[in-house]
Amino acid sequence: MKKLSALIVVSLFSLNIYMHGSVNSFKSGQDRSIEFPDTENYLTITSDLHTHSVFSDGHVWPNIRVAEAMKDKLDAIAITEHLEYQPHIRYIPNKNRNIAFLEAKKAAEETDLIVIAGSEITREMPPGHLNAVFIKDANTLFNIDESLLPEARRRMSEAVNIEDLSDEELEVADQYALGNLYSPFEALEEAKRQGAFIFWNHPMWGSQANDGVSRLTEMHKQMIAKDLIHGIEVVNTEEYSEEALQIALDNNLAIIGTSDVHELIEWDYDSSKNEHRPVTLILSEKRNQNSIKEALLDRRTIVFYKNKLIGKEENLVPLLDSILGFKSLGYRGDTSILRVEISNNSSSDMTLKNLSAYNFSRSDDYIFIPKNETKTIMVKTLEVIKAIKLKFEVLNAITAPKKHAVVEATIEI
Repeated sequence: MKKLSALIVVSLFSLNIYMHGSVNSFKSGQDRSIEFPDTENYLTITSDLHTHSVFSDGHVWPNIRVAEAMKDKLDAIAITEHLEYQPHIRYIPNKNRNIAFLEAKKAAEETDLIVIAGSEITREMPPGHLNAVFIKDANTLFNIDESLLPEARRRMSEAVNIEDLSDEELEVADQYALGNLYSPFEALEEAKRQGAFIFWNHPMWGSQANDGVSRLTEMHKQMIAKDLIHGIEVVNTEEYSEEALQIALDNNLAIIGTSDVHELIEWDYDSSKNEHRPVTLILSEKRNQNSIKEALLDRRTIVFYKNKLIGKEENLVPLLDSILGFKSLGYRGDTSILRVEISNNSSSDMTLKNLSAYNFSRSDDYIFIPKNETKTIMVKTLEVIKAIKLKFEVLNAITAPKKHAVVEATIEI
């Protein structure tokens, strides 16, 4: 009997370790790969810096986030739980706000995935929600002072009728209201002391901008001036904000795109329909956390969203030069019609508009090249030449509101 009991205990312990720490049980299905080539000077790191688990308002264990990231072939991921908003707190007490990161890091131990420590500092507007990644200790970024509960409830009563809340709802609301009494400046300054990269989340959301227009408040301007905000989400889940892109360009902020996933990635983005999660491509010198953080602080980022690439011209054009390949296949028979093969070495479909001096045979000025495929165009050069220069506007590569990147290629024949 003692042997049997011991065996049961060992089996349960092993099962617990396996369930909470391993990602080996997740099998591949539909291809979800998000892959882009390196540029001439940098590695292209694919990242999702805004995700949630059950340790705040998500609905999966952190190891699921690791498994999804591996399936999407991401290089890096951050689990960024709300510090102040804890809707599952009655069922999953979360006094140590580092737990989600530690669980994800443990799950990724036997993989190449880089798991970054992060948290979401959650406030009413202004400043709204902000993510701090590359932190050392999430527990120092928030303060729940129970002695301030009367003041917290007084402020809460201005927005909701407390008597209408259930005991469970009131418990969650108390935590959130108490957390909001702690100065966001102090929280961000502590994150900065820890060496964090900090970005403003979903400024286009209706809860932060009821007209959907991203705007800097005076508080945000102060935070940028104090080096407490380094980036801004131009894309969050399904939403893209031209105004946020302009804010990034005007204030030298890193251009960020994230999934902000709470459910399963496959529920939100159907790969069978060519959908993918939004990610941030980071142009990094090396594949490690220090180099990735340095690249973020240097604003070397590009967003991949709905088969679009969004980034500053100096970052985006070198990536496009690596994605698009041009090769002469020679003239067709005795004609002066040149065959040119254009290859797309990426997980994004590419749409090009001809800006060259040449017209095409069998095509208009718009060329569509599916991801990881090639397309042959017929160029009417009018005479046989030894080299040709082609120029294209890349319609799914955005460098500013209503502005697209331009690539040029000189091709030897």
